[in-house]
Amino acid sequence: MNASGKEVTIIMIEDDEGHARLIEKNVRRAGVNNEIVPFTNGTAALDYILGPDRSGDVSQGRYLLILLDLNLPDMSGIDILEKVKSNQHTKRLPVVILTTTDDEREIQRCYDLGANVYITKPVEYDSFANAIRQLGLFFSVMQIP
Repeated sequence: MNASGKEVTIIMIEDDEGHARLIEKNVRRAGVNNEIVPFTNGTAALDYILGPDRSGDVSQGRYLLILLDLNLPDMSGIDILEKVKSNQHTKRLPVVILTTTDDEREIQRCYDLGANVYITKPVEYDSFANAIRQLGLFFSVMQIP
């Protein structure tokens, strides 16, 4: 997964260690060898993605793929999704929602806010691998403004 020779970094925001390990294993089994940077809470993840000032400047020119759990200890994944998708520097970054809920209203809300893929945990390996590969395609066509 790379765009014009730039490596994509996978940001995994997941507070359940067991799930995090499972997700990482699935990503690796899908043949994706990109670096995975794990976060267990939204605040730390947003510090990394948008910077402590939340300006998003730190992510200019970065290729990130965000795997986002909706149920986090300090804030909801929907809040994170909203912040990432409303920032000019990060709004084009693909976001994969990982969650245990299959509430259709919540799913719709994620898509409305700009989520690219929505995966219900526990992750079924084939659909997950497929989603990750599809996201690889995002990067090959992703235009950096």
